[in-house]
Amino acid sequence: MILQASTIAAIWLWVPLLTVPAELLRVERSMDSMGTTYTVVAYGGERYAIEEAVDAALEETRRLDYLLSNYRPGSEWSYINQHAATEDVQLSPELFDLLSYCYDVSSKSEGAFDITVGPLMKIWGFYKGSGKIPHRAEIRTALERVGYRHMLLNPAAKTIHFDVRGVEIDPGGIGKGYAVDRMADILKRKGITAGFISGGRSSMYAIGNPPKEARGWRVAIPDPRDARKTYTEVFLKNESMSTSGTSEKFFVAGGKTYSHIMDPRTGYPAEGMLEVSVIAPRTIDSEAWTKPFFINGKAWTIRNKPKEFQVFLCEDRTENSCAFLQ
Repeated sequence: MILQASTIAAIWLWVPLLTVPAELLRVERSMDSMGTTYTVVAYGGERYAIEEAVDAALEETRRLDYLLSNYRPGSEWSYINQHAATEDVQLSPELFDLLSYCYDVSSKSEGAFDITVGPLMKIWGFYKGSGKIPHRAEIRTALERVGYRHMLLNPAAKTIHFDVRGVEIDPGGIGKGYAVDRMADILKRKGITAGFISGGRSSMYAIGNPPKEARGWRVAIPDPRDARKTYTEVFLKNESMSTSGTSEKFFVAGGKTYSHIMDPRTGYPAEGMLEVSVIAPRTIDSEAWTKPFFINGKAWTIRNKPKEFQVFLCEDRTENSCAFLQ
């Protein structure tokens, strides 16, 4: 049985409700979309303007659901999975750019990030909610259909083609980050200078700072071994943070814990890490790069992380193995 506990979330957010100046109003709203709950908090001086901005940001997740969902048969993403192995599929400019970004991250991460990992997730039972250890033959068969190089992107024609039947792309490792960034852009264009967006409580973006807190929006990263405890706090201001960890989704078999964070090169769940948080200018970057840093480990991350990223790693070795990389 896969365990999914909302209490074992990546981040808890504190908003100073009691210290809001009288001239500022606070609006908070949520919407379920793309299999995730998106929440927006915004401050401003005119209620109608704040509410209109927040509603527009949340409505963007509905639009993206029809673009990116692999559960909607009529989405552009689903059409790719249904037809790209037999024909060159014409893509919208938006989706072509997003898939090109995914290909680039896959290449830079040496294949640790890969949106074609779906067949492996299925045989390990992470889609159906009841985890199991697959036979090695199942893993070998699935690996034949996994690999970002099976996605043939044509920049001139804006098309995609799969060179192997059975390849499927999965937006799970990128969709929330992309959506949060799109929502942040909408809020900023509509004049919001203090706001906070969270997607599933594991990917978030902070606009400006909340009232009476010049350092930014305070968030706490929990202890990966006990989500009731806070390991450290950070302040976010015009930046994002995403977290991936073994406590999000896992199952136990033979006394061993198997996490949903899959190494697409080996066909097995990644080991050696408990939790990774990435602070970056964009949420699409922080969400995408938590996986390679988790899978490839500390030494690789130190060598390869972009200078503008802050990375918090919790290794699976000692009780005091969590720290920001220097």
